[in-house]
Amino acid sequence: MCHADGDALRGCRGLPDPTARLACYDALADAARPAVALLPASAPSPEAAFGLPESRRPDSIDAVRSAVGPHFAGWGPNSRIRLDNGQVWQVVDGSSVVVSDGARAVTVKRGALGSFLLDIEGLKTSPRVRRVE
Repeated sequence: MCHADGDALRGCRGLPDPTARLACYDALADAARPAVALLPASAPSPEAAFGLPESRRPDSIDAVRSAVGPHFAGWGPNSRIRLDNGQVWQVVDGSSVVVSDGARAVTVKRGALGSFLLDIEGLKTSPRVRRVE
């Protein structure tokens, strides 16, 4: 600590008012802290973050469109379904459906109370899912 810093600390210590004394110490600490330029945090795209646990933000999206590959033949309870965009969703409602093999367009949509539904092209039923990858 240099001599000037010692004098400044003694000056703060000599202040009788506790609020003024604290403000003096805070000002010394702020002056000693090096200035750091804050860079904007790179946030994932809304589509990449869709379905991951997070608070609902005004810029969040309500659905993601993708597809399932040619070997998709349906699902059962706890099945994991990998979408062509790399996301993996797990069936959480205990439902099961068997369909003929084939690629299909899918849409994952927000449901009630923070849940998600997987709409699959050509089917009238949508399993409730949660994102695992």
